[in-house]
Amino acid sequence: MTAPRYVCVIPTIGRPCLQACLDALGAAVGAAEVDTLAGLVLADDRKDTADPLPARLPEPLAGRTTIVTLEGRGPAAARNAGWRAAPPAEWVVFLDDDVQVGAAWADELADDLRDVPADVAAVQGVIEVPWPEGRRPADSQRATLGLAGASWITADMAYRRAALADAGGFDERFPRAYREDSDLALRLQRLGWSLRRGARRTSHPVRPPSLWASIPAQAGNADDAAMFRLHGRRWRERAGASPGRRPAHLAACALAAAAIACAAASRPRREGRRGSSPRASTLRGGLGRSTPRGRRGRPMTQTSTAAAAAAAGWAAITGEFATRRVLAGPRTWPEAGAMIVTSVVIPPLATWHWLAGLRRFRHARPWPPRPAAVLFDRDGTLVHDVPYNGDPALVQPVPGAADAVAAVRQAGIGVGVVTNQSGVGHGLITPAQVAAVNAEVDAACGPFAVWLVCPHRPEDRCGCRKPAPGLITAAAAALGVTAAECVVIGDIGADVAAARAAGARAVLVPTAATKPEEKAGAPCAPSLAEAVSAILGGRAIPSWPDRREER
Repeated sequence: MTAPRYVCVIPTIGRPCLQACLDALGAAVGAAEVDTLAGLVLADDRKDTADPLPARLPEPLAGRTTIVTLEGRGPAAARNAGWRAAPPAEWVVFLDDDVQVGAAWADELADDLRDVPADVAAVQGVIEVPWPEGRRPADSQRATLGLAGASWITADMAYRRAALADAGGFDERFPRAYREDSDLALRLQRLGWSLRRGARRTSHPVRPPSLWASIPAQAGNADDAAMFRLHGRRWRERAGASPGRRPAHLAACALAAAAIACAAASRPRREGRRGSSPRASTLRGGLGRSTPRGRRGRPMTQTSTAAAAAAAGWAAITGEFATRRVLAGPRTWPEAGAMIVTSVVIPPLATWHWLAGLRRFRHARPWPPRPAAVLFDRDGTLVHDVPYNGDPALVQPVPGAADAVAAVRQAGIGVGVVTNQSGVGHGLITPAQVAAVNAEVDAACGPFAVWLVCPHRPEDRCGCRKPAPGLITAAAAALGVTAAECVVIGDIGADVAAARAAGARAVLVPTAATKPEEKAGAPCAPSLAEAVSAILGGRAIPSWPDRREER
């Protein structure tokens, strides 16, 4: 089979490493046996984009590169803007701007994507991270080394465009390049898609060591908290993520707090009566009994003993943490000193970010957010299908259609209808008859804010007839939203394909006329009412069949 076409999307903030990334990609594309690259999109996420990107496009990439600007919205938003602005292609390959693909990468990618089963949403590349020469990796470099075995990371990840549309893309509430890729993988699996690993190779060089890089990196704990809120307690296992040190960090913080509280409680207090003292009170109350004393002869209480025990526990956990980090690194004095200091700071800082993330996502709804518009197909979805109908008297709404549309409208979401009416092009019905039938549907199920009709025949190869995206993009524009903010509900595969081609989500409500191959891989709801209820409730609609049960 021929290799499918793909587009590359590279989010960037203009770092110097971008040039090496583009040079490696250009060399691989130029050396490929078959050129299947449909285009390259650079998602410029610099906060100040007045100046052009500081990079030169290699010859194989020149003339087919698009640049989209975002003004610092984060890597998740940058990737979404990139794939939605990309030229049409079956696959979207995401690369980070600090990786370098191999010389044979383009041919290896073609092999990875050739003959991939229809239920596979993504194929990950092999990430190679070279060790620093002549020394053990520093603490800041070991995080990069961990990418070599990570799952579903976007350093080199090829996603099927249809899968991205189904999931609504990356969750833009993740502000860092951290966990947004795992979140997308878990959402796709929940929708019935599967993911696999490929054989193409990409290098991820390590950055120069930084002694204090672990301090700002703790902000990622807020993203871990978001994953916990969105995907439950076992999200790490399902995402293939490392277990982390959260229990140890929580224990260290608890012991430190206990030690401080007990030490404060054990401090002697002055008596209210003149002439009395803590020591005198102790002697009066404990005459004839032996009282344990500290280093300076002061009596030791139960609270001071507890403070000492808690402090010892904190020191043991912190010491183990620091020792492990020091032994894994280059073991130089600057590195060792930084590891000791940061091992004290990291547990409370990580816990703080974790709690902040839990609070921020305490009422979070699953991504994607509630749509700004729902676009309905007409025949077979809102009303029973009467081929080439030009008679308003034959309009018969499907059960629950009026209530479903009303529920969307009452939620403050725009509603519209997008319908193919090739009977006009074939000369079987007139535009006036179509308008009369539409008016009857509008009265029975609407009102609808937008009506868009394609009158062309399939052989006319227009850009508006579904499965082309023209009706979807035009309806979105008429409603003042983007296609990515829309959900299309239809009854045949052309409705789903049109939505995906436009970058919108789709829900199929099958009827007796829906072909089995049209249902395969499409999110399917048993009724129009169920489709609307799931959309408004933020519930995922798995593909048909629900492959989660098969696994």
